[in-house]
Amino acid sequence: MLAILHPDTPLDSEAYRETLHFLENLPGVTLRVHEIQGAKQKLTEIYLLGETKPLDKDEIAALPAVERVIRISDDYRILGRHHDDLRQNGFSYNGVSFDQNNLNIFAGLCAVDNQEHVDIMMRALSEQGQHCTRMGAYKPRTNPYSFQGHGKGCLPWVFETAGKHGIKVIAMEITHESHIEEIDNCLEKLGRPTGVMLQVGTRNTQNFELLKSIGRQRIYPVLLKRGFGITLNESLNAAEYLASEGNANVVFCLRGMKTDAGQPHRNMVDFAHVPTVKRLTRMPVCIDPSHSVGTRDRAPDGLLEVVHATAQGVIAGANMVLADFHPKPEKALVDGPQALHMRELPAFLADIQLCHETWKKRRNLYTTDEGPQPA
Repeated sequence: MLAILHPDTPLDSEAYRETLHFLENLPGVTLRVHEIQGAKQKLTEIYLLGETKPLDKDEIAALPAVERVIRISDDYRILGRHHDDLRQNGFSYNGVSFDQNNLNIFAGLCAVDNQEHVDIMMRALSEQGQHCTRMGAYKPRTNPYSFQGHGKGCLPWVFETAGKHGIKVIAMEITHESHIEEIDNCLEKLGRPTGVMLQVGTRNTQNFELLKSIGRQRIYPVLLKRGFGITLNESLNAAEYLASEGNANVVFCLRGMKTDAGQPHRNMVDFAHVPTVKRLTRMPVCIDPSHSVGTRDRAPDGLLEVVHATAQGVIAGANMVLADFHPKPEKALVDGPQALHMRELPAFLADIQLCHETWKKRRNLYTTDEGPQPA
């Protein structure tokens, strides 16, 4: 069972204390409190775990701080939608909103190589009015002899450059819990010129101890990539691991499935699951067309296949796009052949915005005056 408090309820208020006192004394029930910071308000949710079936839903709803009560299913207890479209979805971080209706684009370097390329990338994004990027400092690789990333050595100049160009959020993959401390210490030392979204790569989707470590920290939101060889349900439960430890500020990323059936693409593009994830959970949904398609092959209409895949995901309602760009792809240390060129950035951004606006128009076609048509 879930008790949702009135927005912006002070935790030191008499209404909150009275509500918590009542709930804490329910037999056979333990509580877990989650706070969600939205763009305009803070929402507090209290999860009642244990023997909740005998509880009187109306009695709990009548408590002074409670706005409404929801009976939740076993699946995705914290991140699940539970047939309640009124629940707040998404969160706000470092001045950027992430929810199931808006769109953020994280174009950038799959792997940080040198300061010049980082500066070129971030400057170009700033000139296009973008505030987010991707920058890989820690790189898990299939081949142990491949470039593993510059690690914490590159963090100072990556973060300083981001601050210089007004980049507010950097998606950065981590592979070990020690990387959280390295990122946090560096940002603190520099005066936090930017923010970081911790990325869990597809190879670590079921690294449960890493997920627990990331979930225990509340500072940084998380971008969780779907595991490339497991079911959607298994990957969504991986996201629930993060939330169950306390961090529900999670974006779920579709990045393609590893199967020969996807050839000639690098992976089988799975962007049809964008609306499915949004139906099952409250998480914003990201797409990663670069790692799904994995090439710069061009269709007969003159557009790159990776651009077509991006459009498919965005027009289905994706809320975030993760894309590989590089000033000199031929010199990129990781995934150069699939990286888009800097000259393609303006058209790529404009195309995505066009598709996002089309998604809004499509949605309106099926919406009545009373709201969305029932299923």
